[in-house]
Amino acid sequence: MAAVDDLQFEEFGDGAALLAADPDATTISIEDPGETSKHQPRAPGSSGREEDDELLGNNDSDETQLLASQKKSSPFWTFEYYQTFFDVDTYQVFDRIKGSLLPVPGKNFVRLYIRSNPDLYGPFWICATLVFAIAVSGNLSNFFIHLGEKTYRYVPEFHKATIIYAYAWLVPLALWGFLAWRNSKVMSIVSYSFLEIVCVYGYSLFIYIPTAVLWIIPQRIVRWVLVTIALCVSGSVLAMTFWPAVREDNRRVAFATIMTIVFLHVLLSVGCLAYFFDAPEMDHVPATTPAATPNQTVAAAKSS
Repeated sequence: MAAVDDLQFEEFGDGAALLAADPDATTISIEDPGETSKHQPRAPGSSGREEDDELLGNNDSDETQLLASQKKSSPFWTFEYYQTFFDVDTYQVFDRIKGSLLPVPGKNFVRLYIRSNPDLYGPFWICATLVFAIAVSGNLSNFFIHLGEKTYRYVPEFHKATIIYAYAWLVPLALWGFLAWRNSKVMSIVSYSFLEIVCVYGYSLFIYIPTAVLWIIPQRIVRWVLVTIALCVSGSVLAMTFWPAVREDNRRVAFATIMTIVFLHVLLSVGCLAYFFDAPEMDHVPATTPAATPNQTVAAAKSS
């Protein structure tokens, strides 16, 4: 049996002093794994690729992967399958709305707000509120124009404002199909899922809710200034989100894709403003009658 003194711990001096006494001694360095990875050399060109992946959202965080792994996949014909699309809390919805109102250059909206938990709750209610706001504001504007006219008859136009839903679903569907097709042609292109694209379009329309309410102001210049501001904010969200996904494609194809996205967005905004607000005002402008000529004045006097 070993003596008690042999089992006692022995205190060693400073590591530098020990190495000076015995230079040939074998040393073992224990470092943090994260620190060790920082000292490892990177392959040439890997820094740019990592930045692209960071912008596109390919390098998801551990939290994102954990949230994704916690979701249970159910058959699409079950209620639980669609319930996951509405599994979002109020904080997440407000955070995504704030991100759509304050786009930051160089930050990807999908990666920052959507990819961890894409939802349909926010886009659905944003579109519903926007349809209600445009229809009510347009009807009120039309009512104020014809105020006091006995022949005026109120006609609700909620069904016409549902074009918002068509835009928020059909355009993302077409864009998702196009990105999937280009991904098969150019393997370096990163494509978003259909649900992520719907989320981007849905949340980008939020700024039009207060804008549609302010369109009641009977000043055309004010309305066009408001729609310009809304276009710049929401259009920048779409452009900064989808540009990283197409920029490695052919240059003409990439620019054509972004220009098409922005053009359709402009068409929706200008179309709603012109149809629901400016068109009723133009129809109500009375036609100017030409001034009577002297001969017509004399003829009218003789006939009287």
